[in-house]
Amino acid sequence: MMNYAYLVGALDTNLVIAIDAAWDAKKIISEAEKNGKKITAVLLTHTHFDHCNAVDELSKAMKVPVYVHEKEVKNVSNTLNIKTTKDGMTIAEAGLKVLCIHTPGHTPGSQCFLINDAIFTGDTLFVDSCGRVDLPGSNPQDMKSSLLKIASLPENIIVFPGHNYGLVPYSTIGQQKKSNPYLSGDLY
Repeated sequence: MMNYAYLVGALDTNLVIAIDAAWDAKKIISEAEKNGKKITAVLLTHTHFDHCNAVDELSKAMKVPVYVHEKEVKNVSNTLNIKTTKDGMTIAEAGLKVLCIHTPGHTPGSQCFLINDAIFTGDTLFVDSCGRVDLPGSNPQDMKSSLLKIASLPENIIVFPGHNYGLVPYSTIGQQKKSNPYLSGDLY
């Protein structure tokens, strides 16, 4: 499914967060350790299986909290150390300040994580596309509002999507406003 799982941390620390820990917990842990990093938390952009199917194993192995939007808490195991998020909340982990931006549309609790000049968009925004809105819980009008919210961010922000569906693995808000019909408003 060409998913991305991200390890993100401040340069002056050996701590990282894992965003959308899916498919292979051992590899995610191994990548962190190989680079001298320790995972302190898992953040989920949403709870579709292809973004969180390694969360149980990773969270239990590393004994870290899992941050999930309050509208999707029911979709994750209640045996985990769950921390609920909501729009506008800031998470302080791994030397970072992570702004949670609620972006429903793909799922009711979809969210993006803004860290400095980078945004991790899960299945809300892809390079030159956006997430599906034909699944249970999806809502095209909510997606439109969410994409307009993202389009209002500074153009220099780098977009790191949840899947590698574009010609390049990442882009910027400015470039997406030019090339992505869902973000440019060409389809509205």
